Amino acid sequence: MGHIRITKQFSFETGHALYGYDGKCKNVHGHSYKLSVTVIGQPIDDSTNVKYGMVIDFSDLKKIVKEEIVNVFDHATVFNKNTPHVELAKELQDRGHNVLLVDYQPTSEMMVIDFASKIKKRLPNNIKLHALKLQETATSYAEWYASDNI
Repeated sequence: MGHIRITKQFSFETGHALYGYDGKCKNVHGHSYKLSVTVIGQPIDDSTNVKYGMVIDFSDLKKIVKEEIVNVFDHATVFNKNTPHVELAKELQDRGHNVLLVDYQPTSEMMVIDFASKIKKRLPNNIKLHALKLQETATSYAEWYASDNI
């Protein structure tokens, strides 16, 4: 049986600011992100298995991505913890806001790398992460492919 790719799509709202950036994105702002997660594997060929014919149950993939990404990043504001934005982050947290401090500049490119790492750790051994697409706006997105990261 051949390898099959399946994709599940997610959406979440996240704010961020890019410290040191020379454009508008240095200001705190937000996006309606769309994340497409594509995994690859062989469909289960054991007809006695309740997941017969599936590479992975979409609900199992959904659980992983929701726990690792969507539930964490949705309606949060993300800052690089190694910048002076830490002061703003503390102020927002003190006012009850959901703030994430990360080890990277919170661009779509760096977020998709972070997401790939988190999702890969949770997938069953027989399933591999093939690609991620993180869409920041209607016309802008970052993609991660396993084949580019061998």
